Amino acid sequence: MKIALIKERKNPPDRRVVFSPEKLAEARAQFPQAEFIVESSDIRVFPDSAYENLGFTVTDDVSGADVFLGVKEVPVDALIPDKKYFFFSHTIKKQPYNRKLLQAVLNKKIELYDHETIVNGNGGRLIGFGFYAGLVGAYNGFRALGLRDNLYSLPKVETLKDLADVKAALDKIELPNIKIVLTGTGKVARGAKEILDHLKIKEVSDALFLTSSFTEPVYCLVDVMEYNKRKDGKVGDKREFYKDPTGYESNFMAYAKTADMFIAGHFYGNNAPYLFTREDAKSPDFNISLVADISCDVDGPVACTLRASTIAEPFYGYDAKTESEVAFDAPGAITVMAVDNLPCELPKDASEGFADMFLQHVIPAIFNGDKDGVLARAKITEFGKLTPRFAYLQDYVDGSRE
Repeated sequence: MKIALIKERKNPPDRRVVFSPEKLAEARAQFPQAEFIVESSDIRVFPDSAYENLGFTVTDDVSGADVFLGVKEVPVDALIPDKKYFFFSHTIKKQPYNRKLLQAVLNKKIELYDHETIVNGNGGRLIGFGFYAGLVGAYNGFRALGLRDNLYSLPKVETLKDLADVKAALDKIELPNIKIVLTGTGKVARGAKEILDHLKIKEVSDALFLTSSFTEPVYCLVDVMEYNKRKDGKVGDKREFYKDPTGYESNFMAYAKTADMFIAGHFYGNNAPYLFTREDAKSPDFNISLVADISCDVDGPVACTLRASTIAEPFYGYDAKTESEVAFDAPGAITVMAVDNLPCELPKDASEGFADMFLQHVIPAIFNGDKDGVLARAKITEFGKLTPRFAYLQDYVDGSRE
């Protein structure tokens, strides 16, 4: 079997890759029955020479491969019929802008595996870039704080070599006595927590966070049952909430009244309550003045996230009174960081971490008969049709082809 690392062709350019040179060499050693080749790229964070130096064929023509590994969406005209592809297709939520991509995948009888659909038997994600989104998102939040309040100046992550340089930059700053609330317990929240812990910010319980003042920076990590509550006043249950959240309402205002900064690292499910609404943000009790929205659900559970921001221009302001965008440092505004492709700023570390997961969970499944069902669960299309697991996308596929 021949497996190709493909060139990223989506704009803006993405420098990440599924396998770093060293991890690809590990894959070759573990699975000698596979032949790994690399499509030449002048964008990738690892140069072609790094792969060539380890004995890999680097070429402009990878059409002879059986399996193609990419990160972002592959342009329709670059898709090769009757092949197997792994990439983030951004179609499983029926995203309108990628309908033509899924239609093309079906027309070309491509077997598509979306990185987002590679899950364990319980539905938990096995691979992804969430941890690195958390790292960069939290860093960007502190960068915004320094710029807005003229406290210090942090460089952009994209100008730094790797995570070690990111942490070295953070070592040079001194924070005021702020209170930070971090939502989530998954990979994104763990990445953000690593930044908070590196800064030696003290973690406190939610009870202390809600009732006490401090003489040093502190943060509180809250899970879904802390910032949501049952409408009937009974004790909430996380499994029940994930199954049907309609009996719950947000309890986030309790934190918004005392926190200065909010780092959103949670997963937001369909029909779940908004954390805070535009009306909540207008309340005189609403104290949060800086939001690092790593989750970045536009016009959703975090009311001040009006749009995704960019790596080039990562910050904007939200005027709660007028419900409109203003300058990120406008007086009285909520400063918002809502970059939706954060791992792109740390391509080397993000690629190496992704490769670890891909080598652990995906490559073995290709060669062991998929004994754990990883590929069966992840497969979106086969023989020009949607698989039963993703049959819900049929109306999306049948939509306008304009």
